[in-house]
Amino acid sequence: MTDLTDVGPGKLRVLALTRYGRLGASSRMRSFQYLPYLLDHGIEVTVSPLFRDEYLQRLYAKLPTSWAMVATDYFKQALRLLTSSQFDLVWIEKEIFPSLPAWVESAFARLGIKYIVDYDDAIFHNYDLSNNPLKRMLSLKIDSIMRNAALVVCGNDYLAERAIAAGARSVEIVPTVIDLLRYSVPPASEHSKIVIGWIGSPSTAKYLELLQEVLAELSLQLPLQLRVIGAEVALRGVDVLCTPWSEETESDQIRQFDIGIMPLLDSPWERGKCGYKLIQYMACGVPVIASPVGVNNKLVTDGLNGFHAKTSADWKVAINALARDPDMRARMGRAGRSAVELEFCIQVTSVKIAQLFRDAAVKGGR
Repeated sequence: MTDLTDVGPGKLRVLALTRYGRLGASSRMRSFQYLPYLLDHGIEVTVSPLFRDEYLQRLYAKLPTSWAMVATDYFKQALRLLTSSQFDLVWIEKEIFPSLPAWVESAFARLGIKYIVDYDDAIFHNYDLSNNPLKRMLSLKIDSIMRNAALVVCGNDYLAERAIAAGARSVEIVPTVIDLLRYSVPPASEHSKIVIGWIGSPSTAKYLELLQEVLAELSLQLPLQLRVIGAEVALRGVDVLCTPWSEETESDQIRQFDIGIMPLLDSPWERGKCGYKLIQYMACGVPVIASPVGVNNKLVTDGLNGFHAKTSADWKVAINALARDPDMRARMGRAGRSAVELEFCIQVTSVKIAQLFRDAAVKGGR
C-alpha cells in the first residue's frame, strides 16, 4: 500500500465497489456523480459495479431473475477483488455480495485493507426483518461490515444510529444530494391543470396508492394531474400521466411540476430512506408535501418549503392550499431551493467526502 502520511493531489487511489452502474439510482447518486469532483481533489476512483444494467432492467420489468447472470456477475466481481490491495481505499456501496456472509469485508479487516462503506437505505432490514430464515441468519451481517470499516458514511440519522450501535469506529452523515449544474428553477408559468409530481422507480410507486382516495376526491374539485416519472401507475378517478425516466431529462421533467410529493408508510425500512426525490423537487423550486417519516422531517420545514402530511386529511389540506395559491408555491419553492444550495448539493458535500476519504486513508487502520 502507498505511504499516505502525506496524502497529496493525485496520490489517493480508490476502488469503488458499487452495486449497479449509472442506471441504479443509489449507485449513481452516492458514487458516480462524485467521480469528477473527487478527481478535482486528487482522488482517482476506479469503479467496479456488481450487477450489469440488464439485472435492473429485468427487475423493473418484473421479469424472472437470471441466476446464471447473477452468478457470472458475482464471479467477475470476485476477480476484481484480487486487485484490492493495489488501492489506498476500497469504497463499498452497502455490502460486497448481497445475501452472502461478510466474508470479503472480514478478510479486508484481517489483511489491513482499509474500506469505507456507504448506506443510503436500511439495507440491514433486508436481513433482520426478512421472512426468509436463511436471510435472518445474516441479521448481524451489516453490523459486522460497519464495525470493521475505516468509515461508515450514512445518508441520515436512522442509518447512523445503527452504525454507532454496531460499534463502527467512525460514522459520518452525508445526505444524498443533487448537482446544482443539472437543476435550475424555471420561470413562472401557468398550466391548464395543477401538476402534482412524483419521481421514483417501479418498486417504490406503491406508495402512490396511499393517495388514491385523496387525489380522486380532490380531482372532483380541482383541475389536477398526477405526473409520474419512472413507473407505470393507474389510480381510479385520477388523471395520471406516466413518463419514462432518463438521467438526461429528469430535471427538465421535474421543472414542470407545480407540487412535488413523497408519500410513505411509517415503518423501519421507510425510516432509512434519504428523501432524494424531495431534494430534486426543491432544487427545481417546487414546493413539497411529504409524509413526516425519517429524514423527511428534516428536509421539509412545515410551512416554509412545503408541508408535512400524516393523514389523508393532512394531504387534502396541503394539496388544496398549494393548488389554489401560486404565490405560496413560489415562496415555498424559493425556500426549498435555498436549502438545497446551502446543504443538499454536491458542490458542498464533495468537499466533505474528499476530506473524509483522505482522513480514512491515513487514520483508518485499527
